[in-house]
Amino acid sequence: MATRSLPQHISKQFDQELEDLRARVMTMGGLVEELLSNGLDAMDKSDAEMAERVTNSDYMVNAMEVSIDEECTQVLARRQPAAGDLRLVLAVIKTISDLERMGDEIEKIGRMVVRMCEQDSPKSYYVSVLSMGQHVREMLHDALDVFARMDSGKAVEVAEQDKKIDEEYGAIMRQLITYMMEDPRSISNVLEVVWAVRALERIGDHANNLCENVIYLVEGKDVRHTSIEDMRKEISSD
Repeated sequence: MATRSLPQHISKQFDQELEDLRARVMTMGGLVEELLSNGLDAMDKSDAEMAERVTNSDYMVNAMEVSIDEECTQVLARRQPAAGDLRLVLAVIKTISDLERMGDEIEKIGRMVVRMCEQDSPKSYYVSVLSMGQHVREMLHDALDVFARMDSGKAVEVAEQDKKIDEEYGAIMRQLITYMMEDPRSISNVLEVVWAVRALERIGDHANNLCENVIYLVEGKDVRHTSIEDMRKEISSD
């Protein structure tokens, strides 16, 4: 199982800059994970106030992305990193972009919960969504842990969870379509749940991207748009 540690440089300040980048990514990831947990709690408790707070917190994720991206630009300009150092900076840029997009999807979930509370939608519509949401949250947590440890072997295992999430997504969508066919009056409410399910599926996709970023960082190999089997082959071929 391949892992990577940050290299030591003659310039201790450069070491600190790289470590700071990684630490800031983890802080941003922790915020995104917290917002997702709060969004799911708001859905479970039909808590419109909590959902509103989740929706209004997305600006913090956006601000972090801009700040970290600027720091990456400064490192590239000042240090002109190469090899593994360059991959680290590029992986950070890709990762914060995925985290920012997760924040956008979580904001959509918050808005959906607010509207469902206003419409007093039946909780039966989104019980299965909560189960899927917990699996997505666990995948995000594991993906962030993989990034922290820079573990490419574990990254493949976490990426594999996306397949299960996609299967849940398909099953829930079929169930929601059945609700709408059986009772056309439910269409507007069920469509709100559809957007939330789609948002969770997209968060799972972005968590998968985080794992791919780790493999790129550790192995120096671009495994985007490849199967899990091919990812394993890329790692084991070293």
